[in-house]
Amino acid sequence: MAFRALMLHEQDRAVTAKLADIDDGQLPDGDVTVAVEYSTLNYKDGMILGGIGRLVRMYPHVGGIDFAGVVESSDDSRFAAGDRVVLTGWRVGEAHWGGYAERARVSGDWLVRLPDGLTTFEAMTIGTAGFTSMLAAQALETHGVASGPVLVTGAAGGVGSVAVHLLSAAGHAVAASTGRPQTADYLRNLGASEIIDRSELSEPPQRPLGSERFGGCVDAVGGTTLANALTQMSYGSSVAACGLAGGNGLDTTVIPFLLRGVNLLGIDSVMCPYEPRAAAWQRLDQLVDRDLLASMATTVGLGELADLGPKILAGEVQGRTVVDVRA
Repeated sequence: MAFRALMLHEQDRAVTAKLADIDDGQLPDGDVTVAVEYSTLNYKDGMILGGIGRLVRMYPHVGGIDFAGVVESSDDSRFAAGDRVVLTGWRVGEAHWGGYAERARVSGDWLVRLPDGLTTFEAMTIGTAGFTSMLAAQALETHGVASGPVLVTGAAGGVGSVAVHLLSAAGHAVAASTGRPQTADYLRNLGASEIIDRSELSEPPQRPLGSERFGGCVDAVGGTTLANALTQMSYGSSVAACGLAGGNGLDTTVIPFLLRGVNLLGIDSVMCPYEPRAAAWQRLDQLVDRDLLASMATTVGLGELADLGPKILAGEVQGRTVVDVRA
């Protein structure tokens, strides 16, 4: 059976994207075949669409690092035709064909059955970004949130938007850092109690410690922003590091860790084991306000992704971009 996919091709190290009709015989190996309904556009998707970082080594390729849909057929006893499932991580869309197609074939080990309260559209409004945000929020709560608001960096982006909402819904005051002042009302609507201009965190810190300002932090930026945040954390607080939009370097000192007991927590959503993965989706089902979730989402079709890839890399995409692969 033929179906549509956004195929990536490489020539002379330049990657191009083109809609194409393919059939089941071209799908990679796997024990579960899913009729994909929605995928999303994430920062890593932008890199893959642009051929940046050599994340994809074999072409032609189908990108899309996450998807939600309905099982069509399964050789895995845990899943049956008709099950609604979600996939994030496991290098799908990178080393394995992903969600930018109307059908995907994957390992059952990579799938999570959707909670009854979440539609496939809502699951992809959350997507990899929101799932990562949930892991970060849970890590902060496990280690304890100290005195002061929780800082969210890159707050108007995909990870940041969901993090602001989740932390607020869990009862925390949230300080949202953004370089786009026009998003202030959007962030307040998601639950931010304070808006911080990105410039306050974008210069290298002058001292190893500043005043104790934040009781926790979800950092999606990295680089100088993360280094700055570490100097302003309250005693015994934690920073959940889950992104590198501002760079993968970290020029800092050990002083915040030694004198204030600050914890730097690494968040990996790609290879996260099944049990915490399933638990995070259950918590998302409990916490997410469906109306607010809808307000974060912009829906596009497969044919629009090539133009949107550079925009998400430039920080020009607000909230969550949901891809209706059937549109």
